[in-house]
Amino acid sequence: MKKIICLGDSLTYGYGVRRSKIWTKLAQDKLGIEIVNEGISGDTSGGMLSRLHSCVHMQKPDAVFIMGGVNDLIAGADLGVVKANIMSMAHQSAAKHIEPIIGIPVDIQVNSIIKEWYELTDFNKISGEIKIYRQWIFDFCKSFNIKYIDFYEKIKKAGDEIYIDGLHFNERGNEIMAEIFCNEILPKNFQLL
Repeated sequence: MKKIICLGDSLTYGYGVRRSKIWTKLAQDKLGIEIVNEGISGDTSGGMLSRLHSCVHMQKPDAVFIMGGVNDLIAGADLGVVKANIMSMAHQSAAKHIEPIIGIPVDIQVNSIIKEWYELTDFNKISGEIKIYRQWIFDFCKSFNIKYIDFYEKIKKAGDEIYIDGLHFNERGNEIMAEIFCNEILPKNFQLL
């Protein structure tokens, strides 16, 4: 059996959704491989980097799926910090013979975000930064021959009804995430199965 560890924030964790309905569990059931969910709600790319050794390298998976950075932007971090952390996680994993796969985060639904959260940051600005970040991931992955999964474009077509609060997905959103993940992790794309 092959193993993939998913390292991330609340989108990976499956915030607000029953554990049996989160996208990593749905993908594991469909693909028949071990998928370990190492998502932590509210985590930043720096937090993910600090957990990389214990949560990923020590478990010796075949691949690590890395997706995060939006919480950094919500907290006011510079996009350069997010890029540096993602780059570091990808290169450190490759050096340990663990195939890195970068997940391109989804956009946020600015008009659906809970009112109290608006006091934290400018979500319109963050939405723009996510678009820039997406392009950087394309460029980075192409430059270093790293695989990626673009959730951004495919989720955009699903509309507002898959969000709980403008940032997190309901069960239907998790189903769509699982579908995208499974379609991209097919043997012809990643040689894992």
